[in-house]
Amino acid sequence: MKKQILLLIAVGCLSFTSYSQSKIGGNLVYGTEIEELGIGIVGEFFLKNDLSLAPGFNYYFADDPISFWELNANINYYFSESSSVSVYGLAGLNLARISIDNGFGEDRSDSELGVNIGIGANFDINSSVEPFTEFRYVIGDFDQAVFAFGLKFPLK
Repeated sequence: MKKQILLLIAVGCLSFTSYSQSKIGGNLVYGTEIEELGIGIVGEFFLKNDLSLAPGFNYYFADDPISFWELNANINYYFSESSSVSVYGLAGLNLARISIDNGFGEDRSDSELGVNIGIGANFDINSSVEPFTEFRYVIGDFDQAVFAFGLKFPLK
């Protein structure tokens, strides 16, 4: 069931790529529960001027034998825009997966679905790159606060 939901979200996100304000980028993340840094990719596909779909994937650099990643599907609502900063609130779904290799050829893993809530800001420095920062809290069995900093690039 989780795979079907994620497939539906991915297809929905891809259907909005023709809108002129689509962006894609990368970020550095830090999760407070896993207590590790990670890297990720993020997209943003606008439905209206103040509303966008924002899928993302983050992989955390956890110590062996642990592997941890998360897939996110958020809705961003822009409530404050100036000439240089756009502030948005976000809400969405989080799918987190943790795997542990016990060293005897057997992996133990668990996946959990959670809910994201948070806030972020895009910084308009020029038309070809947009730095951003984001804070979100994941509510679920893998509760954690996540801090992200990165760059988005407009798709033209």
